[in-house]
Amino acid sequence: MHDFPVKLNLRIDWSDMDLFGHVNNVAYFRYVQASRVNYWELTGVAASFNETKVGPILLSTSCKFIKPLHYPGNIKVEARIEFLKNTSFGIHHRILNEAGEVVAEAHDVIVNYDFNKNEKTPIQEAFRNAVSEIEGRQL
Repeated sequence: MHDFPVKLNLRIDWSDMDLFGHVNNVAYFRYVQASRVNYWELTGVAASFNETKVGPILLSTSCKFIKPLHYPGNIKVEARIEFLKNTSFGIHHRILNEAGEVVAEAHDVIVNYDFNKNEKTPIQEAFRNAVSEIEGRQL
């Protein structure tokens, strides 16, 4: 199993709670979204998109909820690339509580998309190189 090299620390907000006093499932997806965008920013794909209008689009996301979270508190969201294909890639996220326990795991499938042509397109070599550098491994 590979390490999760990209880490993002987040604070649990009071507004993340639901009627039952624990963090609502929707908040978990916001945490995963923050992690996903953080990974994109680290690879340079977010900046490249502004120039080319070619970049990632979320195809699917899922989350397995393991333990509840409560306010107040802090979490860490860890991410790693799960697979890297011709036009798509996957990100595996783990959400950890302050005790370092995994409280949720999420999986994204992302497609590289040309928003000018409205079609999927091969992943750029610059992205592949950035992922290899961040991950410390070839995919």
